[in-house]
Amino acid sequence: MADFETQVVVIAGGPAGLCAAVQAAEDGAEVILLEKNAAVGGAANMGMGPLGIGTKYQKRQMYDITVEKALKMFMEYTHYNVDGRLIKRYFEQSAETIEWLEDMGVEFEGAYKYFTKSEPTWHIVKTDQGIGPRAASFMNKALYARGQELGVKFLLETAGKKILKDEDGKVCGVVAEDKEGKEITIACKAAIIATGGAGANPELIQKETGYKFGEDMFNFAIPGNVGDGIRMAWEAGVDHVPVRIEQAANFEGIDELPQSIPNVLMQPNLLVDLHGKRVMDEEEMQNTTFLSNAASHAKHRKLFSIVDSSIVKYYMRNGVDEISMVRTNPDVSDFTEGVRMAAETGNKGLFVADSLEELAEKTGIDQENLLETIEEYNDYCDSTDEEFFKRKKYLRPLVKAPYYAAAIRPGGYGTVGGIRINENCEACDSEFEPIPGLYAAGADACNIYDDSYMFLLPGNSMGFAVNTGRIAGMQAVEYIDDED
Repeated sequence: MADFETQVVVIAGGPAGLCAAVQAAEDGAEVILLEKNAAVGGAANMGMGPLGIGTKYQKRQMYDITVEKALKMFMEYTHYNVDGRLIKRYFEQSAETIEWLEDMGVEFEGAYKYFTKSEPTWHIVKTDQGIGPRAASFMNKALYARGQELGVKFLLETAGKKILKDEDGKVCGVVAEDKEGKEITIACKAAIIATGGAGANPELIQKETGYKFGEDMFNFAIPGNVGDGIRMAWEAGVDHVPVRIEQAANFEGIDELPQSIPNVLMQPNLLVDLHGKRVMDEEEMQNTTFLSNAASHAKHRKLFSIVDSSIVKYYMRNGVDEISMVRTNPDVSDFTEGVRMAAETGNKGLFVADSLEELAEKTGIDQENLLETIEEYNDYCDSTDEEFFKRKKYLRPLVKAPYYAAAIRPGGYGTVGGIRINENCEACDSEFEPIPGLYAAGADACNIYDDSYMFLLPGNSMGFAVNTGRIAGMQAVEYIDDED
């Protein structure tokens, strides 16, 4: 006999799960949401807001971004290696989702770019503290309150463990474990998996991607995001599709320092690998997915951003050339203070040297090649970049000690993918047939980037989560109504 009985069980209470629960409840279903932690929100409590296409904010700000334009950008970016029907449904719904969130009290600052070359699709949640990390926690609070208002039963500190199916292969229940370790069974007609990926599971990451967490991969590892939902889905017969890292380069150790340090070293300055060779037009570093990809193909998966004191003084006097929505302040006047702090704390990600030879020795970069590369690069600064064709405005010679370098490593926001879904967020088997009553949303089912996160349309991670959560909720209720 089941401990609980309901119509829809949502497994995990991040943005995808919260949206799924609220949408299903709004559509008239009885819903139980399981969350293994003591609070809802998941990784989105660290985020800032979702993607929207064709919203009123973009129209007010006179931004020309339509579903047609965004879809074409997305499909060309991924070389059509993704499900265009799913992406189109997600994009078409995204503007209405912004209004849906507003109806429950969520406010937005507006529509923003992440970096200069991206589109203004990031709808940052308004807080009482201005724009910054953790803004989306206000969205999660509103969703939680709306769920409670609609009668969603939240079982916190309760982890989903197994999907149950009847003799016809239809979902009939979920097995969970409460905070005392007691096994409980919930009878249901549909289940929605939304457990946020496996960013905190080094073993799964290595098995699926080849990266070794903490050695050559430095992705966010949200405690509890260990792939529970992916495992449950595979055990229930869902197709095992590739699990990837949602990559964004990481400056090893220097994010712990004042913002001026990563802000200076994220500028389009000289970038080399351990061989002392350049690897790209450094202007593209602002897209940290591109930067992480480049680092992934370098020796020991490591690159170095290098500046000299003349470049640093220029930035301290004039502000940096490029800012992002994460590092918004062009003022880096406390750079010297940050360097001093790094020395005092024994920071291993920032290197300071009185000569290029010493810098090569400290970083492990090939000295002969580095000296040759910098000589050539300095010549380019007087003419044109004949190697990677970087624009003149970003060409500044390295001529004066001390020299500074930062180690760049592959990083990211956690894992994406693993569970095959269709445009209705139905979890599908290897024949692409839906498992009746089983749905997935958010990072567990995010197979839409192929090998590179679509950073040109920022807000995609959270946008995919909230919209696929809603789609899963809608479709689960439709399925139950059809069954009844």
